[in-house]
Amino acid sequence: GGSVVPYVPNFDGSESEPAVLPARLPVLLLNGCAGIAVGMATNVPPHNLQEVSDACIALLDARDRGAALSDARLYELVPGPDFPTGASIVGRAASRTMHSTGRGSVTMRAITDIETVAAGRTTRNAIVVTELPYAVNKATLVENIAQAVNDRKIEGIADLRDESDRDGVRIVIELKRDANVQVVKNNLLKKTSLQTNFAGNFLALFPGTDGDGGAVADGGGSYLPRRFTLRQALDTFLDFRFQTVRKRSQLRLDKAARRAHIVDGLVLALEKVDEVVEAARTSDSAEAARLALATTIGLSPEQADAVLKLQLGQLTRMSAGRLTDERAELAGKIGTLEDLMTQDTAVRELMRQELAGLRDAHGVPRRTLILPEEDGSVREEDLIRNTRSVIVVTRGGYIKRMPLANFEQQGRGTRGKRGTNSAASAATSSAAAGGADDVHPSDIAHCFTCNDHDTLLVVAGRGVAFGIRAHRIPAGSRTARGVPIPSVLPTRPDD
Repeated sequence: GGSVVPYVPNFDGSESEPAVLPARLPVLLLNGCAGIAVGMATNVPPHNLQEVSDACIALLDARDRGAALSDARLYELVPGPDFPTGASIVGRAASRTMHSTGRGSVTMRAITDIETVAAGRTTRNAIVVTELPYAVNKATLVENIAQAVNDRKIEGIADLRDESDRDGVRIVIELKRDANVQVVKNNLLKKTSLQTNFAGNFLALFPGTDGDGGAVADGGGSYLPRRFTLRQALDTFLDFRFQTVRKRSQLRLDKAARRAHIVDGLVLALEKVDEVVEAARTSDSAEAARLALATTIGLSPEQADAVLKLQLGQLTRMSAGRLTDERAELAGKIGTLEDLMTQDTAVRELMRQELAGLRDAHGVPRRTLILPEEDGSVREEDLIRNTRSVIVVTRGGYIKRMPLANFEQQGRGTRGKRGTNSAASAATSSAAAGGADDVHPSDIAHCFTCNDHDTLLVVAGRGVAFGIRAHRIPAGSRTARGVPIPSVLPTRPDD
């Protein structure tokens, strides 16, 4: 009788089933889980077997020393989730928050490479995606990228194709010749699922406790939902595993003791084989033979039954030698099991050996890369090329931005290109003949060049300065009037 884990009735009470399985590893952390119940939900990311095993061994070592493992060391051993699809996570701070509080969001980012691919007689740059974030569907991702290109939400992409095969994921995104690779990549990260977040919520069933912290669960499946941290999950698993090893050792000890008792009876019977044969020959029944063996040799009922089941061919010196060896082996096994039942350090040492064996047999290196710490967000400037532009401000209070490439050098000795609408030039010229003080609203007040990432400082008439990024000024053609300055800056009409 007895079992390593408690058994509870099944759904209709017709059979019994284990309340939990005697796992040697914290499967909840290794495989992760996701589920929704009434008023609660859980979303635990998967972790690396080697890292979790090393953390469990470090916690066991700390218990042997009578000290606590520091948070810094724990999070160094388990720096973050390890997703089966690989990809990368941005920084360690988000993972540490999730592990220390039980909830948080980790930014996942696809692994991309920049390659040069042939495009007819020329070559193009291409962004090649080789690993996707966890739970991102590849077909849906390709479709969303194509839709974003068609809707002109992402510029600079010339071709898109899926070259994935049995060797892995390979999505090729060919860029136009004039496209900036980093700008297109940042747009893909911001507007597609090449970068997404994993919202962790560590919630699981724990043995119920009363208001004073005393356990009220009977070990038969009475559990309560509770949010947990990484340390609580590992400590709870180690406590469970400790009790599991103790119960398993007790079962094995009882079995070994019963077998040793039988072996002692068999050895005694072989030493007094003549008395055994005589008792069996003169008895009228098996029960009478059992009583005779108990009386003449001093065997117990279990030993007598084992002796009576022997065949004559087993009553040899060879059989006696095997039984003697088995008895010595059982004595050593019983001693080891008794140490496990009386010494906590012996149990923890066995747990260490089991964890190390599983780590060495099944562990694999971390798949998910951990990128250097950053905020994980893509700034607006990261989505815009830092090109040279011309800023034109008219006396009528209009402003516009034009690419400097619109005013390339002509080298013909001609008049050049206009930077604003001169529809009123004739009126201006005629007014100039009558009075030089007449000013038309289309006249240029300021004209200068800058980079699109530069910050422009605009000083109003009342002495208030406003700052604005150059790329935030709406672009216009050479003949466009522009937009009113109050539409891009919080100025007053009298400024």
